[in-house]
Amino acid sequence: QLQLVESGGGLVQAGGSLRLSCAASGRTFSNYAMAWFRQAPGKEREFVATIRSAGSTIYTDSVKGRFTISRDNAKNTLYLQMNSLKPEDTAVYYCAAGTMSTWSEAYKYWGQGTQVTVSS
Repeated sequence: QLQLVESGGGLVQAGGSLRLSCAASGRTFSNYAMAWFRQAPGKEREFVATIRSAGSTIYTDSVKGRFTISRDNAKNTLYLQMNSLKPEDTAVYYCAAGTMSTWSEAYKYWGQGTQVTVSS
């Protein structure tokens, strides 16, 4: 079992920045591709970004150039640096561990989520 705990969410004004973290424990973090998904009220969960253990990444188009996914395998931690935030980025953000994909079904382990709210 791999436990994932997100942190770093909060309320920020449009144009601002937040950095999310996801601390992993229980299994070998570096064995897994890691990802961020988000779910806005009344909407389905959507893919945000993913990163392989070696560092290659994929982003959804709406966050390219604004968000950066990274990981520190020595610290068993995943990050999401979010800049130039927009109100439409408001959602609960989840980290996930599994096989690299833009599909949520590829990820076996999930955190509990952290709320990000962007005010206009």
